[in-house]
Amino acid sequence: MTNHNFAAMVTQLFPAMKRILFVVLFSSQCAFVFSQRLRKSDRAIVENLKTTIHFLADDKLEGRRAGTAGEKSASEFIISQYKAANLTPKGDKDTYLQSFEIKDGKQINKATLFMVNGKELSVQKDYFPLAFSANASVAEIPVATSLSERGAPWFKDIEAVIAENRKNPHFDIYEYIKKEAGIAAQKGATALILFNSENGEDNVQFNKKDKSELLAIPVIYLTKSGKETYLGDASSIYDIKLKVDIGESKRTGHNVIGYINNNAASTVIIGAHYDHLGYGEDGNSMLRNGQKQIHNGADDNASGTAAVIELAKLLSESKSKNNNYLFIAFSGEELGLFGSKYFTEHPTVDLSSVNYMINMDMVGRLSDSTKTLTVGGYGTSPAWSEVLYDQKRLPFSIKIDSSGAGPSDHTSFYRKDIPVLFFFTGLHQDYHKPSDDADKINYVGELQIIKYIAGLVKDLNKKDKLAFTPTKDTQMTTTAKFSVTLGIMPDYTYSGSGVRVDGVSDGRPAQKAGLKTGDVVVRLGEYTVNSLETYMQALSKFKNGDSTTVNVKRGNEDLKFDITFVK
Repeated sequence: MTNHNFAAMVTQLFPAMKRILFVVLFSSQCAFVFSQRLRKSDRAIVENLKTTIHFLADDKLEGRRAGTAGEKSASEFIISQYKAANLTPKGDKDTYLQSFEIKDGKQINKATLFMVNGKELSVQKDYFPLAFSANASVAEIPVATSLSERGAPWFKDIEAVIAENRKNPHFDIYEYIKKEAGIAAQKGATALILFNSENGEDNVQFNKKDKSELLAIPVIYLTKSGKETYLGDASSIYDIKLKVDIGESKRTGHNVIGYINNNAASTVIIGAHYDHLGYGEDGNSMLRNGQKQIHNGADDNASGTAAVIELAKLLSESKSKNNNYLFIAFSGEELGLFGSKYFTEHPTVDLSSVNYMINMDMVGRLSDSTKTLTVGGYGTSPAWSEVLYDQKRLPFSIKIDSSGAGPSDHTSFYRKDIPVLFFFTGLHQDYHKPSDDADKINYVGELQIIKYIAGLVKDLNKKDKLAFTPTKDTQMTTTAKFSVTLGIMPDYTYSGSGVRVDGVSDGRPAQKAGLKTGDVVVRLGEYTVNSLETYMQALSKFKNGDSTTVNVKRGNEDLKFDITFVK
């Protein structure tokens, strides 16, 4: 996500959550000792969990990246399990699937071309446009690469500036290119064609996540092989023809939704995301060696998906009929809660009838030594304190997080004033790595979590619809280090320039200044904000007590607010 990735944000967030957690420990007398002599029904659940997690985490699904064939195979398996549990379809048009669009940044369209003396160069191999290039054409024209003439493309070697700034940590090659393109355009250039004759790497690439404003002219980068093969003689005249056509890259994700209709007035939603990272194409892998490997995501989040399926089977046979039950396997969570946000904006049940939402994300690594389960959302309803510990022989200690917002799909429901609970067994060294495999899951531990949640649902079935209470949001962070917060919840699905506000925290600078949900933050002080990462980087420039301004777009209005930062 954004210039770095959602994984980095989540990795920073979970430690932040841990810092605000308070631990509720139970005495050793009430601690449950896991028994390997399971009852027949429990053994059946464990075998089901193994079957589901091994299927979803198999290499054949190639990491279940949202909108891919692997996601499709996973959704078909989940549908088969929903049918086995006698769930009725509750997606689009009487199907189990709910489709949603994933805006995946920018792509180089097929119409893009670069021709030299009638020969067409190969995009990516010989050249590529920069993501902030204008979409425009240059008709065939004779050009001397060593001259910069009005009404013609200009060629520029970036060797000297790269060498000069090799050890300068503050040098930004893209800002340099944008500045040079602006100068070239003002002087009548119809395009800027860059190349690097230096042996060292410059890391210039087509960044599909770039959200900066488009330049006035096309900007193309020639690779070393492209330059040497087609434009190697600086003294020659070449016939140049080019066209840049950059468009939006889109793919389609699918939530998988099944329903138990008890003809009740309220509905309980039980969910987990089933997508994972694929080969790490979206930049959210924690693998740093540059290798392309399948990320199977057994714990993240085949474990949660398997738990949803088993709870669906249990509740389809349950006598707890005072609620309907909606089971949702979300996709697009790893990209920024795409599937759950889409569902809450396009619900297939009346959201006002939703009693509460349970989310399970990474519930497959319960430690046999600490036996600690983290439960988030504790502060979103007073009912949680009444039922969370009211079960006999609890099989684990519980670590509580009050906040209803966090790095998983329950956040989308909390934003709609729905009480939530979030179950999580903790981070581990395989998080967002290819090594998160099915043989590392604690299946008996996950069984106990499922039985515990089933018991909670049974206890809650006796109560009226739960009251909702707002909570203090956990501060989201990324690679930037900062000590202040504006007090907004970003909309991770927003694909435009800037950061769209999905929620405003009570008592924080944004609310005090007058920002509202739907505003798009485009500037913070002197710093331009065109993505979530640049927003975080801008925040890192301020400290507690600093005052500045924030510029936002609200519909067709451009607004400016005075703010004072607090921790």
